[in-house]
Amino acid sequence: MSDPFIFLSPEITRAHALTLKDWLADEAVTRYLSDSRDVSRSIAQMVERVHLPTLTHLFNQGGRFFMACDRHDTPVGFVRLVKSDRRCEIVLVIGERDNWGRKLGASAIREGMKLAFFEMRADELVAKIHSANARSLKAFERSGFVLDSETPTTKSFVMPSQRYLRLLRESPAPHTRAICITELDKTRLQSLVEYWDGPDAFELEHEVERATIVDPRQVGDDVVTMNSKALLQVDDEEREVALVYPDDADSSADKVSVASGIGTAILGYKEGDAFNWRIPNRTCHIRIRKVLYQPEAAGDFHL
Repeated sequence: MSDPFIFLSPEITRAHALTLKDWLADEAVTRYLSDSRDVSRSIAQMVERVHLPTLTHLFNQGGRFFMACDRHDTPVGFVRLVKSDRRCEIVLVIGERDNWGRKLGASAIREGMKLAFFEMRADELVAKIHSANARSLKAFERSGFVLDSETPTTKSFVMPSQRYLRLLRESPAPHTRAICITELDKTRLQSLVEYWDGPDAFELEHEVERATIVDPRQVGDDVVTMNSKALLQVDDEEREVALVYPDDADSSADKVSVASGIGTAILGYKEGDAFNWRIPNRTCHIRIRKVLYQPEAAGDFHL
């Protein structure tokens, strides 16, 4: 697919650190990073000093660090989120010059906002951009950030949580397909998220918040709602699944929990929709081939 796709990997490997070291040695990449030389030097020293395959804990000192990777797991940049009280600051770098202009920065910003507001529970997300950094300024402005303050060298942009939620529902990002759920499903799913402490709970909460709420009697018979059965194509594999709540999940009967990667992914989509989604350890391409059973369309409103 040509749509830009980014996922933020919280695991930082030694190979990632070496890639970061190379990026930060490129003056074109670091031109607008105020502490780039110190960061590059500290990463180089870390790689030489620490001989561990995973360096995540070292990169998360003073904030949370993520490698921005494409659907092939290839690193293209990084995102750092630093939270102080209820305010969070985001730093974004696309490290490969060949990827500049492909709107990967905007995709990384969207993923950063999702983490900041749904997982880290920030009230505001702030981005401080060098005034001459035209690409970053444009990316944050197009993502809905508003100018908060400026100096001769720096512009500070802010995204309040309420504005983010409103834009999430009213102004979906390009390449993002609309999804819909019923009011009953929304209520049940919000209760599930409230008491679910799984690592990917924020993904389901994000999908519920961005969904259009529809009357059960107006749901199209081609939409995947709770307890629907659908024929999927996941990469090159066809799968027939039923989307259920966690207590009803049964892999032997092809009943997938809405709290699982595939379950969260397909919620609210309709026949013909195709998209990339990150499941544990890989990114997959999912297509809704056919909705085989849709409870609302069948008049089964009690499910």
